[in-house]
Amino acid sequence: MTGLKLSRLGLAAGIALVLAIHAFAQDAAKRVIVVSLEDRKLALVEDGQVKKVYTVAVGKPSTPSPVGTFTIERRVANPTYRHGGKTILPGPGNPVGTRWMGLSKHGYGIHGTNEPKSIGKAASHGCIRMSRADLEEFYGLVAVGDTVELVGQRNDETAQLFGGQQNPAAAAQPVQTAMAAPANPAAAQAQDQNPAAGSNALSAEGANPSVSSIAVLLASR
Repeated sequence: MTGLKLSRLGLAAGIALVLAIHAFAQDAAKRVIVVSLEDRKLALVEDGQVKKVYTVAVGKPSTPSPVGTFTIERRVANPTYRHGGKTILPGPGNPVGTRWMGLSKHGYGIHGTNEPKSIGKAASHGCIRMSRADLEEFYGLVAVGDTVELVGQRNDETAQLFGGQQNPAAAAQPVQTAMAAPANPAAAQAQDQNPAAGSNALSAEGANPSVSSIAVLLASR
């Protein structure tokens, strides 16, 4: 009889645990990171509410940032920069700063910079740059799997997030954002040679995927 009672208690506890996990999953915040390339702003939106807005650097005209909907695939603290035989350890001179968040668009990410004056400008090789303080705060607020929307032209969404008016050209031509499928990784390689981050490592795009050495961005994106 005692064994039956214990069995029922164990079953009840198991069901309660499953329900608690399910409730936690349902309550987990849904985060979307929206970057307006035209405004050079990044907004962290959580459960439909704007949590933070940051000024960022985006791709310059000759090496534009990609447009579309992607996800954060990896996060690396204090990455080492390696490209073209050059290695730069973590520190003030590191071209990608203290944090790297690699996107599902192979070769692109959100990271820091050793050129703080570039923030707020179209100055990178396609990646999204942030100032150190903003980067480290932002890094602690996001996770692998979060959605990242890179919006090329100002539209209703970015006007609401960052102020200003919708670009007339955007009204006539839809922007590839939330409904866009992640771009073909091969296109990133053809368009630009930017690094992707691994577990405590960044490997330059096009490199042997088996290489585990820490590497990073081309020409400090």
